[in-house]
Amino acid sequence: MSTEPSPQNPAALSAVFAGGGTAGHISPMIAIADALLERLPGARVTMVGTPSGMETRLVPAAGYELKTIDRVPMPRRPSADLVRLPGRFARAVRQAEAILDEADADVLVGVGGYVCTPMYAAARRRGVPIVIHEANAKPGLANRVGSALGGSVAVAFASTPLRGAAHVGMPMRRAVSELDRAAARDGAREALGVPGDAPLVVVTGGSSGAASINGAVGRFVAGGGLAGTGVRILHITGRGKTVTGPDGAPLAGEGYVQREYVDGMELAYAAADLVVARSGAGTVCELAATGTPALLVPLPHGNGEQALNAADLVRAGGAILTEDSDFTEGLIRSTVLPLVQDPAALARMSEAASRVGVRDADRRMADRAIAAASNRKDA
Repeated sequence: MSTEPSPQNPAALSAVFAGGGTAGHISPMIAIADALLERLPGARVTMVGTPSGMETRLVPAAGYELKTIDRVPMPRRPSADLVRLPGRFARAVRQAEAILDEADADVLVGVGGYVCTPMYAAARRRGVPIVIHEANAKPGLANRVGSALGGSVAVAFASTPLRGAAHVGMPMRRAVSELDRAAARDGAREALGVPGDAPLVVVTGGSSGAASINGAVGRFVAGGGLAGTGVRILHITGRGKTVTGPDGAPLAGEGYVQREYVDGMELAYAAADLVVARSGAGTVCELAATGTPALLVPLPHGNGEQALNAADLVRAGGAILTEDSDFTEGLIRSTVLPLVQDPAALARMSEAASRVGVRDADRRMADRAIAAASNRKDA
């Protein structure tokens, strides 16, 4: 990939990408950058984050150099930090301007996170076009600011309330967006240690796991809930998390396999007949893009964005939503087991999910960035 200025092509498009904090921001940013370089192999890409986010690990791992500016969170109550906010923000904007100047930026692509607000302000001051991708159904503060500053906005969910936004879907890795579940099923099950044709439920609470989901599944299995059903559960418990049985040893039982982590969720989507998961934006969009039926259990705290993330997919019939407090051994018995043993219902859900899923959001966003940059060059 070309990420540095080329003496042979000094006029190559220069795109600056800003985002960070969580994988939910960083993964789409990397997917868009990859797609832009696929479209324009001679383009120059500059990635910007803060020194303390996951971008410090994920961006270099993807093959890009990361530049950083100060992290300037908004204090939630009166404090000394609130008094210092204007000075800190001004310093971060100056740092952002220096990065845009050094890159001779033709476009700024922002995906959210603390880094984006000063980057948007700097781009506005420098006359650099702003292209925004909002991953959540409830837009974050930085992207609301970017929109107010005149950024061109695209969203992962059609229901996201940002005025004038285009619905493009969620940029994601090609291994997921181009997945053929049926063709990959057998190989994925072998790789995950759950071979065979038995109905399979994949349960995941994300890379860190979900204590309430882990607990309900653990109690269900320990109580003999799978015995004689012919159903299997692959339980992805989260890094450092182990579900134990009554004897304190790692839980084991008929049809039950637990793993802390799966390297590549495309394997889980291909192997599963039904996925039980939180409804983070990335997970919801990947389930839709791959046509994977799901039961979604939003986080019970925070600003309610996970329930909103799930709304479009649930409305379409591609997923079922249940509150965290309702996800119990009884619900697994009454809802999960009958559903995973109903091929016709699963097929309807898969078709419904595929209808709302978007597989080319990375390329759509790359094209928006290229168009914005081209318009500036032609002006």
